[in-house]
Amino acid sequence: MHMADALVAPAVAGTMYVCSAAAAAYSVKKVRLENDPKKIPVMGIMGAFVFAAQMINFTIPGTGSSGHLCGGMLLTALLGPYAGFLTMIGVLLIQCLLFADGGILALGCNIWNMAFYGCFLGALLIWKPMMKKGMSRGKIILASILGCVLTLQLGAFSVTVETLASGITALPFVTFVATMQPIHLAIGFVEGLITAAVLVFVYEARPEILFASETVKEEKARFSFKKTMVILAVAAVVIAGAMSLVASSNPDGLEWSIEKITGSTEVENEGSVYDTAEAIQETTAVLPDYAFKNSDSALGTSFSGIIGGLVVVGVCVGACYAFKFFKKKES
Repeated sequence: MHMADALVAPAVAGTMYVCSAAAAAYSVKKVRLENDPKKIPVMGIMGAFVFAAQMINFTIPGTGSSGHLCGGMLLTALLGPYAGFLTMIGVLLIQCLLFADGGILALGCNIWNMAFYGCFLGALLIWKPMMKKGMSRGKIILASILGCVLTLQLGAFSVTVETLASGITALPFVTFVATMQPIHLAIGFVEGLITAAVLVFVYEARPEILFASETVKEEKARFSFKKTMVILAVAAVVIAGAMSLVASSNPDGLEWSIEKITGSTEVENEGSVYDTAEAIQETTAVLPDYAFKNSDSALGTSFSGIIGGLVVVGVCVGACYAFKFFKKKES
């Protein structure tokens, strides 16, 4: 559901940058008050995991569309809303700059649509209340599905509002909403199942990693923290390096919706701001569309997945030390 620059007017893009930056600044403030250094490797490894998982588009049967994991609900269930949100920013930033996945002008929109709802509303309205009286596999599965469906519906609706505010006449608001919401309902349900599978594994392996897990007894853990992280890291490498090769080639929910209305998966927009943003992205995107430039080699996809994951790890872990996250002194 990464928006391209052509879908947003500069004024809307600027507004969403401000909103996303405010949420990020508040998250930095909150994370700096936490004293849980074990979250540092979780941010890096799960950031790479979400990056890899977003490369896997799954087909939505009978539609000609596909979807992919957003990851906000997954990250917030492991890291809490603030560290989860910052991790998602790292993922989206790397996708935008290195792989030209989502526009630079639209980055503020994409952070809000894909990270804010999943991380904040997913954690505070769905996950935390449901886990208040104790965790169980059933609660985790239900919270994952409800959280992914709800937050993806909100994200999809925000896309339509942002295009309406941007004056994109090629996408009439009512028609766009009526096309976007049903397809993202299906995508959200599948994402919920994937999210539930990962979180149930963590619950079985090392339940105290999960957000709001105060009621879980540590002796329930099957694996050590280190082994759990190694398993998730290996899974991220396999997903990025191998499974990405069999991802669906169908347009994702946003592209499919645009094509249903306009006959094309893209909307054109002209202006110096768009030209400048495109020129910047052409410079920074060393592996555009997760491939070697001017090459259709499958090796480019695998290479992009693994390198991208490593860069995400570096950015997330580096940010933890640069901003002195999880360094609060115990009284």
